[in-house]
Amino acid sequence: MEYIIGVIVIVIVGMIVGFIMRKRIYDEVDRLENWKLSIMNREVAEELAKVKSLNLSGQTQERFEAWRDEWDRILSKQLPELEEILYDAEEKADKYRFQSAKKVLGQLEQHLLEIDQSIDNMFQELETLLSSERDGREEMEEILPQIKKLRKQLLQHRHHYGKSEAHFEQQLNEIAEETNAFHEHIENGNYLEAHELVQQLKEQLDAISVQIEEFPKLFRAVKQEYPSQLDELLAGVKEMTEDDYRIEQFQYEQEITEYKELLQKDLQKLEQVELKEVREHLEELDQRIQDIYAQLEREALARSYIEKQQPILMDKMEETIESAQGTKKEVNILQTTYYLKEKDIETFLGMEQWLKKLLMQFEDIQNQIDGSEELYSSIREQMEEWETQFDKLVRQHNDYKEFLHTLRKDEWEAKEKIDEMKQDLVLIHRKLKKSNIPGVPIYLQEVLQHASNSLEQVATSLDSEPFNLSEMQEELNQAVQSVDRAKEQTNLVLDQADFAETLIQYANRYRSKNPSLAKALHDSEQAFRQYDYDRAVQQASDALERVEPGAVKRLEELEEVSIV
Repeated sequence: MEYIIGVIVIVIVGMIVGFIMRKRIYDEVDRLENWKLSIMNREVAEELAKVKSLNLSGQTQERFEAWRDEWDRILSKQLPELEEILYDAEEKADKYRFQSAKKVLGQLEQHLLEIDQSIDNMFQELETLLSSERDGREEMEEILPQIKKLRKQLLQHRHHYGKSEAHFEQQLNEIAEETNAFHEHIENGNYLEAHELVQQLKEQLDAISVQIEEFPKLFRAVKQEYPSQLDELLAGVKEMTEDDYRIEQFQYEQEITEYKELLQKDLQKLEQVELKEVREHLEELDQRIQDIYAQLEREALARSYIEKQQPILMDKMEETIESAQGTKKEVNILQTTYYLKEKDIETFLGMEQWLKKLLMQFEDIQNQIDGSEELYSSIREQMEEWETQFDKLVRQHNDYKEFLHTLRKDEWEAKEKIDEMKQDLVLIHRKLKKSNIPGVPIYLQEVLQHASNSLEQVATSLDSEPFNLSEMQEELNQAVQSVDRAKEQTNLVLDQADFAETLIQYANRYRSKNPSLAKALHDSEQAFRQYDYDRAVQQASDALERVEPGAVKRLEELEEVSIV
């Protein structure tokens, strides 16, 4: 039972699939049938009828007959054959030969595409023929008036064309004669050839029109403008030569003469209407004239620069030579009083050699100026380069002079500082002498002696010849530190001594009532008389604090001293 049901299902499915496949084939057949009908209904006959309005002969007749035969073949043979193929495809579908039917329909579609393309090509060629006939007549109607216009232009302005007028007239006559060939092509039905001829004539006429328009400008340039420019340039060259400008080596006069001869050849080329060569030559000549003027201007500006700058540079050079001699004398003097480093001396010697080299170069430039061969522009370049190097030397020389001045300045400042510190020591001794202290502590005496010795050492270094500036600076710094320490320690000792007296005097109010305090004050007085003011302050302050806490701080604030 199940087997029977399975068979029935398979049969039903097969019938459904077959129905669907046949439906698709039939739909495709209908589509291609409609396509075939649309081809049959294309207005080929109407389009071919348009050709009958033309002269049916020659090329036109051949094309018309070819198109008509092609259309007849499509209608009478190709489309009927395609109809049979459609029937064949339907039969194959009815017999469930679907793959074979699809193959047939694919071939049929390709045939229809080819037929459609053939008709499209026919329409395109037909439109080309019709437009060629129409455009050819319209363009020919423009050519003849243009020829007439150009002839009129030649006639009215014949003096602008010279002998070339005959050449242009001949070209226009040839084009006019070619128009007869156009009409012959039209009469013979060769519209495409007629249109091609019109295009050629238009191109020729456009080219002649451009030449006729350009010729007067070139003719005037060759005949008048450039000869005049060359004459003016030649006059300028001769004037500068007479004014002693060194431009003979350029041979401008010979070059200008050659260009004048070339302009005569250009006139001959214009007679043959060889405009391109003449135009290119004039462009080259124009650029060359500009180049020559530019070179002449460079020479004129260079000489003006040299005449103006030469005396200025000579003054600067003489001033620098004098300054360098002064620097040399100063270096010789300083070498006896200062210890100059080897590199500092080498720097000056290098500047001396540099200056000598620049002097030789300037002398060479002077000789070139006084001579008669070197171009002023070349001399100017050398002079500008020389001035650049000279300015560098001047800047370096000024820096070196500043360096020497710094050496002297350091010496002067050192001497002033030594005198100032000597005065400080005098004031310290005077201050100690005026004070009420019983004597100066040993350590302060040593500090004062060390400061005095440091001053003597740096003073000795300053008096030595040559003296080493860097060593002197180091000794001076040490002396400054020693004197500053002497002032600091002196002030400290005097403050301590004064404060010790203040403490003892203040504590005396408790002395009779407090034996312990009395003993401490006695020890403090003993230390004071032994110049140990620090210990005197310490013993008195400790004893007073035990009796009256805070008293020492109040006294410090009153005395405005700080116990160390």
